[in-house]
Amino acid sequence: MNAAPSWGSHRTPDLSAYSGPICVTGGSGFIGSHVVGRLRDLGRDVRCLVLPSDPAPLLRGLDVTRVNGDLLDPNALDQAMEGCELVIPLAAIYALWLPDPSVMHRVNVDGTRCVMAAAKRAGVKRVIHTSSIAAIGNLPGITSADETTPFDEWDIADDYVISKHLSEQEALRPEHLDALDVVVVNPAFPFGARDISPTPTGKLILAMMRGLLPFVADGGFNGVHVRDVAEGHLLAVDKGRSGERYLLAGHNLTYKAFAKRVAAITGGPDETISLPRDLLVRMGTVAELGATLVRRAPLFTHKSLAYAAGRYLYFKTDKAEAELGYAPSPLEDALKDAIAWFESPESPHDIRPLRARLRGALPL
Repeated sequence: MNAAPSWGSHRTPDLSAYSGPICVTGGSGFIGSHVVGRLRDLGRDVRCLVLPSDPAPLLRGLDVTRVNGDLLDPNALDQAMEGCELVIPLAAIYALWLPDPSVMHRVNVDGTRCVMAAAKRAGVKRVIHTSSIAAIGNLPGITSADETTPFDEWDIADDYVISKHLSEQEALRPEHLDALDVVVVNPAFPFGARDISPTPTGKLILAMMRGLLPFVADGGFNGVHVRDVAEGHLLAVDKGRSGERYLLAGHNLTYKAFAKRVAAITGGPDETISLPRDLLVRMGTVAELGATLVRRAPLFTHKSLAYAAGRYLYFKTDKAEAELGYAPSPLEDALKDAIAWFESPESPHDIRPLRARLRGALPL
């Protein structure tokens, strides 16, 4: 069952303690599809909860059982978890802006409450809750935060960041921990193939590929290969301690260094302008106002730039490496995989520069 080789330099996870199918919510998404694919590599039966309206193109070719429903539907959750000893809930909204931000809270927070209740009804042994670095605090300067860094971002956090913090708190409530094992994983900013939506991180790469992002912010972030994040979930199944959280991060780098790495792969210009934080935050306010008018998500918002620009969202993985056997791969591999997928026929995204896309849309 578990003879498949490990991904990268991670050790191979042993999932033999959990019998029956494995329930995955959000399996049709960016991280989720990689988790599902890895579970199938390991020979495990997978049951995916999928929205009825989702064609789930990332699950094509994977032999999984699909259950239609959403996180707020107790009947669908019961059906998805029946006979399962392990649940890996990944379904969440990862967005910087929504026309109705309350949807983010309902899915990410109320949805977690419903998943935990269903897991207890089904007699599940272990839940691997997918949180985020957004649920962890940030330290001054270039100091890397870890799992013990308290969240204190209330004044600058957007709806997504707050929802992930509250969602993690919900998953770790004592009444859940008394009934079943709950292990939390906190991925950093993921990059790689099959970013179909795309996520905000994928939008950054697409914007650079289209020549639409000639500037960057001061500061930096932590980027990680999506396949490392997927493997980290399964390592947490095997070795994670209930009630603990584990950072599934990768590599700390400045935004300017990130832009240069993307340019080196795409062959695009590697000279970018660094704009001051205050100006970027004002630009985010304007972009958000525009999004409200046209009802289309912007590349950035006031609070997303207040949270990220001019700050170093750096994290370390000492705990995950020591306890889980987690070993992040080079970030270049993630960026190459992401760019190659965006350029492939499988991707639904048009990577042509804006001028070429406008010219193609005009009648001859």
